Amino acid sequence: MYSYALLEAGCYYLIQEKQHENLTLLQIKVISDHCMYVEKYNERIIQEWKRKTDPIFDIVELLSDGTAKEWTDAYYSNEDAYHEEDDE
Repeated sequence: MYSYALLEAGCYYLIQEKQHENLTLLQIKVISDHCMYVEKYNERIIQEWKRKTDPIFDIVELLSDGTAKEWTDAYYSNEDAYHEEDDE
């Protein structure tokens, strides 16, 4: 069992918060003395504070800079396509 305290600011991680949950991609935005502000990417972006002591079942992967860039390019290009369809 891991905790949020192991994660570093600015990095993208694939994690599994609980044993039988799906993977979640998140980025650590801000680290304070006792907490972390994170962005979780699911169907929509969820921003929330987590305690450094909050448990994580598994840290599957720290995305490399190249992989993170590939993902952000794909994620935001799909988001734009979705919004263009809505405008019509």
